[in-house]
This record gives sequence, C-alpha cells and structure tokens, in this order.
Amino acid sequence: MLGLRPTVADPVGPIGPADGLSTARDVVGAVEAELGRVLDEGLRRARGTDPVFAHDVAERVTTFVRRGGKRLRTAFAWCGWRAAGGSGDPTAVLRLGAALELVQACALIHDDVMDGSALRRGAPAVHVDFARTHRTARMKGSPEAFATSAAILAGDLALAWADDMLTETALGSPHGLRLHREWQAMRGEMVAGQYRDIHAQATGASGLDEALTIATLKSALYTVERPLALGASLAGADAPALDALRSAGRCAGLAFQLSDDLLGAFGDPALTGKPADEDLRTRKLTYLLAAGLELAEAAGDEESADALAPGAPSPPDDAVERMRTALERTGARTVVESKIAELGAAGLRHFDRTGAQPCVRREFAALVERATAVPPKRTEEAA
Repeated sequence: MLGLRPTVADPVGPIGPADGLSTARDVVGAVEAELGRVLDEGLRRARGTDPVFAHDVAERVTTFVRRGGKRLRTAFAWCGWRAAGGSGDPTAVLRLGAALELVQACALIHDDVMDGSALRRGAPAVHVDFARTHRTARMKGSPEAFATSAAILAGDLALAWADDMLTETALGSPHGLRLHREWQAMRGEMVAGQYRDIHAQATGASGLDEALTIATLKSALYTVERPLALGASLAGADAPALDALRSAGRCAGLAFQLSDDLLGAFGDPALTGKPADEDLRTRKLTYLLAAGLELAEAAGDEESADALAPGAPSPPDDAVERMRTALERTGARTVVESKIAELGAAGLRHFDRTGAQPCVRREFAALVERATAVPPKRTEEAA
C-alpha cells in the first residue's frame, strides 16, 4: 500500500530462542498474560485499600486495559530488544510491555477527558462511563464534574501500576538504570506533548512546525522511539545501535501519527473504535490540517483556507464536511500520504543500521506497515 512492506519475498521467520516467542505477534500474545497477572495483583491491592475504590476505579482500569488496542508499543519494545541482541528468557521484555500498555491506558483515559471524546476502543470512554454511573445511582452534584475527577484518578492509577511494573523490571535487570532513565524521559515527553496539544488549541496555532512538534512529543517519541530504546536498553545496546533505533523510531513514529491524523479525519469508526471527525470538529492542530491551510493560502484558495482556519470548536456537520472537501481539494491528504511513505521508508533504513538479523528487520517492517496504514478512499471519492 505504502511501499513499506519487507523487500524480501519469504514470510517473517522465527527469530530464535526467547522461549517460544519467535515473532512480535507472539510477544503481543504473551504480554496479555503478563498484563493479566499485573492487573489481578493491582485489583487485589486495591480491594485491600478500599472496596468502593476497587469496584469503581480499579475495575474500570482493568476492563479498559483488557479491552485491547494495537499493543504497538509492546511490539516495538520487543523489536528493540531483539535488534540489540536480546535472547533467552523474555520475562523482562514482557514486563516492560505490560508497563507500556498501562501507561498507554493512562494517556488515553486522560486524553479522552481533555478532548471530550465519547468513544474509545469501541466502547464509551472512561469518563463517559463514570457520568452514566453517576446518573444511574442518582448521585448528588454534576455528573460531568464527578466523571472528570474520577477518570483522572483512573488514569493516575494506571500510571502508578505502570511505574510499579517498570521499577520491578529495572531492579531485576543489570541495565536497570539505563532502562529507568529512558522511562523517565518518555513520561516527561508524553506530558509535554499533551500540554503543547491543548496549548495549540487555546492559542489557535496553525503552523506546520508547531504541528510537527506536537506530533513528535506526543506520539513519535512515545509510540515508537522510546519503546525501541527501552527494549534495546534491556539488552544492553551499545551507542551506535541505540542511535540507529532512535532515528528509526522517530521516523516511524511520525509516520504513525500522520496516519492517525488521516484516520481522525477520514477513518471508519467501526474499524478505529473512535469517531472519524473528532479532530476536525475540535479543529485540533494536526500536520494534516496545517498542511491543508498552508496549501490553500499558497494557492489563493480562499474557500479552503476559510474552511480550515483556526476557529470556534464544534462546527456543524456541514462545516466538517467542508473541511474534508478542502483537505482533498488542496492536495493535503495526498501530501500527507506521501510523507507517511517517505518517513516509513526512512525508518526502515535507519533500523537496518542496527545490524539486526534479517528476520528482525522484516518484523520491524511489518509493524511499520501495520502502524502507518492509511484509511481507504470513500466510495464516493473514488467514483
């Protein structure tokens, strides 16, 4: 689709020992069992602390995490581990994967509160579920205020469990200090990216540079670059390997975010599990929107520029459709699709510099292809 598939013809083959984990798919399956152990232990501790808290908050966190997701961060961490020579007992990388999935749960729960998103992973967002509980139980006060506060606490709990798991893993590793430093950097970047995101909306920012800064901090580093480096740190990677992995992750992570921008504007909610027009309705600053506005202004296309310019949130449905039309007419969608392919291919080239086995490189290529798939054109567009 994007020219990112492995160039070798044979399928991804076994990578070696690692106790039966021969592909990223295997490790993603195995991390579910590790997550189950962590979540069960977290619930047990929560019940010992307070039964109401355990029922209302801890159980919601476990339900949300078990609902799934792509588990991309786990898979990229495993690729980094294998690229740096990791083999044998995979327990540490599985625990790392579990920690990454828990911090992702924190990020999503909080992100949905900040964005006012109603749907996540094909079900009501956590704060929406809390508001429904408030109304059903006829509690006092505002359902929305209660839901916001409770969801923030749920995200905090997921982050606490993630930190517990990462600390346990670091203490048991000869490379624990390096692992923890990568983790510290990732958490700080994730929060900084979230703040730049809401800051851009509050100030009406519309530039490409700002959009790229947000995409890098909020997604590229956190989704691919840091997981690769975390996995490699567990295997004691040397400086050249880490440098290559960071470059590969930066490129692939930006490609992932640009693809997510397209899904936010043109995706099918039945497949993505979240609304297709949310980024447009809130006029969130994305690379796609910034590119469309820049192209419209350069071409003197006042109609498209007006449709894409920063403005009041929650425009009517016809305004959202005008934004989609403008993104098509200006060529922004095509530009972003080309950028995704370019960044993905650059990520593969950087990954090759690690000297990883061919089968590991094929696994990474398959992950990048999966992470950066763009939504198909709608039937009426293709006609």
